Amino acid sequence: MAKFTFRLQNILSVKEKLENQAKAEYGVEMAKLREEQEKKMQMEQKSLQMQEELTDLLNATLDILRIRKMEWGIEMLKEDIALQEQVIKRQEQQVKKARKKLDQAMQERKTYEKLKEKAFEAFKLELNAAEQKEVDELVSFTHSNTAESED
Repeated sequence: MAKFTFRLQNILSVKEKLENQAKAEYGVEMAKLREEQEKKMQMEQKSLQMQEELTDLLNATLDILRIRKMEWGIEMLKEDIALQEQVIKRQEQQVKKARKKLDQAMQERKTYEKLKEKAFEAFKLELNAAEQKEVDELVSFTHSNTAESED
């Protein structure tokens, strides 16, 4: 029996590798995004904690120096949170870019897989046609031999 070989198998293999690389890159970018979001969440929690401390300071005996220090710390933390939001937005763009690259790699791989499937179907049709031809020849040969032996 003939063996099926896909003439574009090398390209399909490359496309599969590119897709796997794109998946890995997407995973890395998503991990970075989660890390940046976690940093922001920690900053926000620290800000809340500092605001509670400030409230306690304001309710306690007035220590102007500590109050101003706390207010300054909160303002700095707010700026850090705003910067972190920008980092997150940039990272989201990186994730989108990686996702687009992954989608394209998947689409290319699927295209070559469809080509492979079509080539395999054509191969099976050719194989069936060849087998049918052999059967027809065998039947024809057998029929002609039986006709000659009857004469």
